[in-house]
Amino acid sequence: MDKKILLEECDFKAVRSSGPGGQHVNKTSTKVVLSWNLPDSAALSEDEKQRVHLKLSNRITKDENLVLSNDHSRSQLKNKEALVKNFLLMLEKALKRPKQRKKTRPTRNSKLRRLESKKRNSQKKADRRNPDF
Repeated sequence: MDKKILLEECDFKAVRSSGPGGQHVNKTSTKVVLSWNLPDSAALSEDEKQRVHLKLSNRITKDENLVLSNDHSRSQLKNKEALVKNFLLMLEKALKRPKQRKKTRPTRNSKLRRLESKKRNSQKKADRRNPDF
């Protein structure tokens, strides 16, 4: 994953932020929207693209674009920086391969402990029953 190429492929657009805010919100475009086309990306291999598509399928549009936005700050620059950071983090998480589980067998002692606890539990419940005369 080449971050420079990724950021060159992204389209950034500044739009007006929603919600209350008065004059400042009505005049300035501080919200930043990032749009990135997954299939046309040269920064990722085909395997990586499939992986990202699987992991981020709920954020990918029908025309295969990943769309993210940020409007937390009143500064367009801060919003863009936060958006880029979030985008790269999201891709890194999506590309991270899960650790493969190694099959292990229970030890002899752990088997004995389990059986012993089962016997104790069984005895405890047997003691609650009415005695047979």
